[in-house]
Amino acid sequence: MERWRNESFREWDEMPEIEDIEEMLPLLGHRNWIQIADMAFPALTVSGVQTILADDEILPVLDFVLEIISRQPHIRPIVWLDEELDFLQDEWALGITDFRRDLYERLQGLTIKKLPHEQIIAKLNEVGKQFQIVVIKTRTCLPYTSVFLELDCAYWDEKREKFLRNAMSR
Repeated sequence: MERWRNESFREWDEMPEIEDIEEMLPLLGHRNWIQIADMAFPALTVSGVQTILADDEILPVLDFVLEIISRQPHIRPIVWLDEELDFLQDEWALGITDFRRDLYERLQGLTIKKLPHEQIIAKLNEVGKQFQIVVIKTRTCLPYTSVFLELDCAYWDEKREKFLRNAMSR
């Protein structure tokens, strides 16, 4: 569906809405990414990026996206967070402690990985050269709060992949 490809600024008046993510998920798979971004996150020029504007905060949008992903038989999320998030203090960003607590409660049971923000952006830049990225921009105005969901195969894992590769090498 060409409609999900990168859209230019001129076409933003026809931007998909957050509810459209449910239609998009069956098209996404292993190696695609979904980013739920804070309001200051810039529009990316990398090809393969689709931007959605959500008129809500990060945490409710994350709840919505994780719920839809949980109903998909083919994908599961690996969560990437900015390493900086763990070091922020309320004196610098009012509300960050509550946000961080609520975020980690929602992510219980999921694989979480952390890198400095610039390294995650570099990963997205590389991924976008081959694979679709969906950026959901929210109203949240707290630094380093974007949640990056790397989609992985739900019915296959690294352990079984190693078994397969070992069998093939014999």
